[in-house]
Amino acid sequence: MTAQIKYDDVEVGTELPAASFPVTRATLVQYAGASGDFNPIHWNEKFAKEVGLPDVIAHGMFTMAQAIRVVTDWVGDPGAVVDYGVRFTNPVVVPNDDKGAVIEVTAKVAAKLDDRQVRVDLVALAGGQKVLGRSRAVVTLA
Repeated sequence: MTAQIKYDDVEVGTELPAASFPVTRATLVQYAGASGDFNPIHWNEKFAKEVGLPDVIAHGMFTMAQAIRVVTDWVGDPGAVVDYGVRFTNPVVVPNDDKGAVIEVTAKVAAKLDDRQVRVDLVALAGGQKVLGRSRAVVTLA
């Protein structure tokens, strides 16, 4: 696949379409099975609270993966992402109810780089708190 967005059509400040990603306890169990990360802080409420967490929390890598979806959906090619990094600032707390949590992601083009690349800065919130800091991706465009 090739990126669908053209470098010449993008300006610094271009906002990517925002997205919301629901997270339930079932989502965490599915992710644990796929990733092999069965740490009880992601599924056992009693254990999570015993180690000082407010409740079960989403896997950091799951949160990171949900956030980058805004970029891959925008560019049209996951392979166009050449660099991606974040700092985990707050956990995504997932209550044991019908709603769970929601990760809200916004992003914008922060810089145009050489070689038809752009840097996209992302903001990910859950429960009104920033859950990823310094969340940045470098993407090669058409």
